[in-house]
Amino acid sequence: MGEPASLIIAASERDANLYYATRFWAPDAFIFLEIKGKKIMVMSDLELDRAKSEAKVDEIVSYSALEAEAKKINPNAVGVVAVCDTLLKQHGITTVRVPSNFPVALADDIRQKGYTLDVVRGPFVPDRSVKTPEEVSAIRQTQQHVEVAVQAAIDLIVSSEINGDELWLQGKPLTSEQVRQVIHLSLMDANCLAQDTIIAGGKQGCDPHCQGFGVLKPHDPIVLDVFPVSMDSRYFADMTRTVVKGKPSEMIQKMYQVVNEGQEIGIGMIKEGVNGRDVHQAILSHFEKEGFRTGQVNGRMSGFFHGTGHGIGLEIHEPPKVSTAPETLCAGQVVTVEPGLYYPEHGGVRLEDMVQVTKEGCNNLTTFEKTLIL
Repeated sequence: MGEPASLIIAASERDANLYYATRFWAPDAFIFLEIKGKKIMVMSDLELDRAKSEAKVDEIVSYSALEAEAKKINPNAVGVVAVCDTLLKQHGITTVRVPSNFPVALADDIRQKGYTLDVVRGPFVPDRSVKTPEEVSAIRQTQQHVEVAVQAAIDLIVSSEINGDELWLQGKPLTSEQVRQVIHLSLMDANCLAQDTIIAGGKQGCDPHCQGFGVLKPHDPIVLDVFPVSMDSRYFADMTRTVVKGKPSEMIQKMYQVVNEGQEIGIGMIKEGVNGRDVHQAILSHFEKEGFRTGQVNGRMSGFFHGTGHGIGLEIHEPPKVSTAPETLCAGQVVTVEPGLYYPEHGGVRLEDMVQVTKEGCNNLTTFEKTLIL
């Protein structure tokens, strides 16, 4: 019986666990095996030399060499399963741990070779949730680029003029698409890639993941939610602000005040050992105490109906969650705190900062001001 090993077969540009384990960015799938802390990569001839110079692993093996070994035993042995079989046999491995997103067909084929697969249904690399100082610095750097981009977007909205029930800029209606483009171009200049950026005005902001479209209107809240990845470090950042050009209604002003207070409650509670569910419930209770209830109205959800936050790092959403499920926070984790209130007859309001959990509290990695009225 050999020692269990960890096995991933994926492309690291789409698998954060694999990139975290190897620090090697590749568009095509490759084999990664970890045995008693020893990290082994199997690379094609195309990527072999680059992997040797860039990857942070202990050993890099040639895919073609392993396939040649397999063919010595069985001339028809070709492909990734034959290569895996050869590698596992070389190290006396009979049981492998695989992540829950491991390809089903590959799992079946490897089992047919006589191996036991232990599917890990929780975090495959639990250490990923606790960030090193270098990782926190990378997240903070991406966040700085976000703040520059959002400032450019807000400057655009400030420069607009109220023309009836529309915002106009340089003689034309100002749209969500224009504001989004300004943000994306700013981020591209900083070698960051943004997708699905939210610029949602008025009722559009009541669907938290609605990207927003069309002409922006005065006096209505505009939700700006920006969450790019740095193409240099591969780390994400995430920030949301809500602004109004013109004069918001008393209801929107009250919603903004209460959301801001809720976020402060959440940030004030976060520290090592705190249950994320308690943080979420405290914010929800504050909203209800202020008269902002959550539930269905005319078949549509209203109030605060999403989680308070999520972990962030090599993925935009990663453990831990700060939501309805119990989850204890650990020092070093980076989480968002993003409460919101959404009522279709008024619009949506959301504020989001990123904080690093510490033993005594948390460090806010977001420095961008919170101002409702522009």
